[in-house]
Amino acid sequence: MTLLRRLAWIALVLAFGQIVFGAIVRITGSGMGCGDHWPQCAGYWLPPLERPDLIIEVTHRYIAAALSLAIVLLTAVAFVRRQLPGVAGAGGVLRATLLAAALVVAAALFGAATVKMELTNKGVIVTHLAIAMTLLAVLLIVIQRTRGVPLATGGVSRRTLRSAYAATALVFLALVLGALTAHLPGANTACGGFPLCDGSFVPSAPVQHVQYAHRLVALLLLLHTVALTVAVARRGEAPVIAPARLTLAAIAAQIVVAAFLVERNLPLVLRSLHEAVGTLIWLFCVWLTIRARRHVPQAATQQLAAAGAATKVPA
Repeated sequence: MTLLRRLAWIALVLAFGQIVFGAIVRITGSGMGCGDHWPQCAGYWLPPLERPDLIIEVTHRYIAAALSLAIVLLTAVAFVRRQLPGVAGAGGVLRATLLAAALVVAAALFGAATVKMELTNKGVIVTHLAIAMTLLAVLLIVIQRTRGVPLATGGVSRRTLRSAYAATALVFLALVLGALTAHLPGANTACGGFPLCDGSFVPSAPVQHVQYAHRLVALLLLLHTVALTVAVARRGEAPVIAPARLTLAAIAAQIVVAAFLVERNLPLVLRSLHEAVGTLIWLFCVWLTIRARRHVPQAATQQLAAAGAATKVPA
């Protein structure tokens, strides 16, 4: 399992770097640095590094290529070692690596579509980000499964598990709304001041609603995470105390970054930092959820799964 865990960590670091560098591509306006060519850049596999926008865009693509290679290796090793305990079957490493490989293919296809559409389809751009965040979550699951320790049977309540799921959903929604704010024309500059929007509790312009919705979800996430962190500390649920505190600290830091970002008219460095911290929040929150699910009693996990299945509408 050691090799699988190391490959999963390498893939996770590359995936994080790709997301952060993707933000730099957007912030610097380098999205079309390679023209409408894909997977080549300006018609070359190794283009002449003559323009800053081309250098930024092709570096982003190189990171994506390295990530793809890491996940291919991860999946191949898991397949070769599928006879080992904890690799194949339900809850094994192999299924998670196969999902990671599928997400990489999907991300590449959406990335190509983004380039071919010349960055005009905001739905494709936001979907691309959502796939990238899902890939991070799957890689964290792979890392957890490569630890090779028996499933824990207690230490975390069902209430905490539900709260962790809710926090993860709120973070994902905040990320999607943040991506819309960044890509819709005029949305990122629509609300002057912080925390109010141009000094008002109720925004008036359509583009203001997108940014204000992003802020409201972020506030709801902060309040929810404060309550979750206090609750797990009071109940002494040791497995999730550290992830909860890290998630809360990252959210608090993100709000400070957001305030400076708005007040200082969106400087490039703070915009990049905002994206990086947002990705860290997602990682910490997913880790919190994985830990909560791992340490909740098995009966509670089965009840939650049954309740989720019961709410599905039959096809």
